[in-house]
This record gives sequence, C-alpha cells and structure tokens, in this order.
Amino acid sequence: MSTAAAQTPELAVFSKDIKSLGLNPLWERTVSQKPGSPCQPNHWKWRDLKPQLLRSCELIGTKDADRRVLMLENPQMPGSSFIANTLFTGLQIILPGEIAAAHRHTPNALRFVVEGEGAYTAVGGERMMISPGDFIVTPNWAWHDHGNIGSGPVVWMDGLDSAFTKFFGATFREDHPDEIQTLDRAEGHSAAAFGSALLPVDYALGQAASPLLKYPYARTLEALHHLYKSQPLHASHGVKLRFANPANGKHPFPTMAAFMQFLPRGFAGKPWRTTENIVFNVAEGSGVVVISGERFAFSAHDVLVAPSWCDFAFHADEDCVIFSYSDRAAQEALGFHRDEAI
Repeated sequence: MSTAAAQTPELAVFSKDIKSLGLNPLWERTVSQKPGSPCQPNHWKWRDLKPQLLRSCELIGTKDADRRVLMLENPQMPGSSFIANTLFTGLQIILPGEIAAAHRHTPNALRFVVEGEGAYTAVGGERMMISPGDFIVTPNWAWHDHGNIGSGPVVWMDGLDSAFTKFFGATFREDHPDEIQTLDRAEGHSAAAFGSALLPVDYALGQAASPLLKYPYARTLEALHHLYKSQPLHASHGVKLRFANPANGKHPFPTMAAFMQFLPRGFAGKPWRTTENIVFNVAEGSGVVVISGERFAFSAHDVLVAPSWCDFAFHADEDCVIFSYSDRAAQEALGFHRDEAI
C-alpha cells in the first residue's frame, strides 16, 4: 500500500492550481497494491428464489419482459446488475408455450439449466433441447431465442461477461426481424461436428468461443464419476473438470471459464483462494462452504459468489455436484490470474 506524500503549503497551492486543468497529483492518493475487490461473498437460496420466479410469471410475460430474468446483484453493488465486478448472473424462467424472441448482443452468454424439461434454445441457426445440468454456450453476436414446448416451467441460470463490454463501451444489442430465427443447421450439428474429439476438416481455427454449443450433463457426470473412482481427490476441489473449447483446448469463451466438480459425501476441502470472481450453482447435494470466514449452508440449486481473493472451503454433507463459472479466461489471457492453497 503506497501512502500519500506529506503535504506542504506550496504543494497544497499547486494541487489547487492544476485542478482546473483536469489534473490531480498521484502522490496525494492512497493506491491499493493488494488483490481483491469491494464485492462480498453472498448466498441465494433456491427456496427463496423459486417462489419469486414463479411470482414474476404471474406479473409479466416474455413479450413485455423480453427475457423474464431476476438478476442476482452483489450487496456491495446495488443497481449495477452484476454479481461481481466482472460477471452478470440471472435466473431466467420460461413457461409452456412461451417464446423468448431472437436477439443478439456483444456480451458472451452461458446457460446452466437448473430445473424443468421441455425447453429449447436456438443459437446461430441450431436448436437444442435442454435438460437440467446442461451447460450451453451462446457466443458473442450469435442470434439466440428460447422456447418451451413442454408441460411445466423451465429455469436456467444466465451468465454473461457484460461487465467487460460495459467497461470498454462496446455493448451492442440487436433484435432479430422475426420472433424465431431461421434454423439452417440440423439439431445435433455442433455435437456431431465438435463433440467427439473430432473437427470438420475445413474448420477455421482461431474463433473466440467454443463451436460446441451444448455440453450435456449426463456426459459431464459420467466423466466426474469415472475420475472419482480412478484418481485421488484434489484437497480443495474434489474432482473438478473445466469445460473446454474442443477446437483449441482453451476455455469456452475468451473471457469466461466454466467448471463442474464432484464432492463425495464427507469431503472436507482445504481452503483455496484465487483472483477469479466465481459464481457457484449447486446441481445436486448439500453441504457447507466457508467463504472469507462466513459459513453458508447450501442445498440443490442454490447460487453463491466468491469474489476475488476470498478464500473458500467446501464441506459435503452428501454427494455434491457443483457448476461454476468465473472470469479466469480473461485473467489468464491478460496474465493476471493467481491462485493458491492456504
């Protein structure tokens, strides 16, 4: 932590004189040289969230709301729409027969399906049916719309890097001329082309976001359980996998990373901290996580945030599967990322 220089009468006059020129002396400021953010850890319980999501369905439709989403805002950032400095998180609900009309925007977006069957999302001309636990990629500036052809409501978590586009002044959004985009690729196209450790021979490398649009929960769960049986647990993370862009092995987005981890019943993780801002969504199970000394007892579908450089440790009361996403991709690209066991 740097400290402000000792003030003298002459320096005080100088500081006053230069203010009219839009100048301010650095030596009068206290500049932090420590990691972390002003955001605080927080916990949103599904038992509180679900009734409010259902209540919103009684009050507003998708045609008026565009997207019926409840934003999860960090208590230290009211009015910002962000759960942490760099991340947006919202819970979206869609009822049977509803359509969330097609649009596109510069922020990248992910979906993690929380509850319900019968909904689809269409991304870049391809429609995908989605189920709980699925991780969905919506790349920057790709047309996307959603619909529910099932018999009950469907809820998913939206995660966006809109804080980055806001920071750079590069947020753009456009509505599609039609409510539903034209589907010009067969359902399952991206999985066939990119989901089997194969690539089309003419695929152009260097695209920013993953060309694989859906990472099915069943396949992710199978991989976690196989590794649980065949390798030692990580002392802090249990069994943890990161979702990868199959074309280059990098993260699914240039700014955001996504993960799934398995914590067996009785697991007591050692504290870990990282410069990442991390959002957790509990797919299955219950337990306790301690973030910066604060204890949160979680259960299925709860959402938690661990801001940058806040140490956290998971304890599993029963088998747990936890999805998370963070700004790790951007931090790694910029050379900022750090993490460590404590």
